[in-house]
Amino acid sequence: MSALPLDQVLAAFMFAGMIAFLFLGFPVAFSLTFTGLLFGGLGVAFGFIRADFMNILPIRIWGTMTNFTLLAVPLFVFMGVALEKSGIAEELLETMALLFGHLRGGIAISVVVVGAILAASTGIVGASVITMGMISLPTMLRRGYDKELICGTICAAGTLGQIIPPSIILILMGDIMGVSVGDLYIGAVVPGLVLVVLYIVYLAVISWWKPQLAPAIDAAEIAAFRADAAKRVGLALLPAFVLIVGVLGSIFVGVASPTEAASVGAAGGLILTMSSSWWAPTASASCSAA
Repeated sequence: MSALPLDQVLAAFMFAGMIAFLFLGFPVAFSLTFTGLLFGGLGVAFGFIRADFMNILPIRIWGTMTNFTLLAVPLFVFMGVALEKSGIAEELLETMALLFGHLRGGIAISVVVVGAILAASTGIVGASVITMGMISLPTMLRRGYDKELICGTICAAGTLGQIIPPSIILILMGDIMGVSVGDLYIGAVVPGLVLVVLYIVYLAVISWWKPQLAPAIDAAEIAAFRADAAKRVGLALLPAFVLIVGVLGSIFVGVASPTEAASVGAAGGLILTMSSSWWAPTASASCSAA
């Protein structure tokens, strides 16, 4: 059996080194940069890469920095961080949990719904998973939800940001493949909504089949919520709905490019954060403290 060429062995070690740095807890940016430069230098030393090829590196970096399409990435990240600090996710989750709470698995269904709303508002997976995990995990544990169902629901709902626009992954794919990001966004809407519906159907079926995995919220608590349900639901959904329409609507109608829409979203997220004390109702302790 012939041995692998040395350049392929070097590439395998480069991939393994990147994974090792990530598992050791180093930031992704530093892990990728250090791994690439280290093994690129080794490739030059062993003669696999021409030395003058490394001169292209600054040009490549400058080209990425001046890419107008990729400018949408930090803007959407800023929008997601702003919304995370605004408290909109907490209010959405508490309100939706009480809205669907009379159903078995209602809190889990609310996590999926809020995950879809956050995905359409931010496009950031990490922020959605962390936010929903911190808020919904203690509540679902106190309600007697199965731990495996809790973890699966939070992870599945959080990753909706990868497909539901404005997805940052789609921006990067559009730039790499030379495809319009707006077309990718339009094409991803239906698959994203289908995935949300399938998650909800699965949770409804598993909760009906095995009710001990996802019990319903107490009827007295639901009755107390219904007194001002319309107001709380409206105040929780309206800010996110306005932001979604402002960002995605401007792209789908053709008024703005994804980068321009990202700037609208960043400004909208900042305004929502600054005005959150005006529109956000007082956080109810009924869902989180039960």
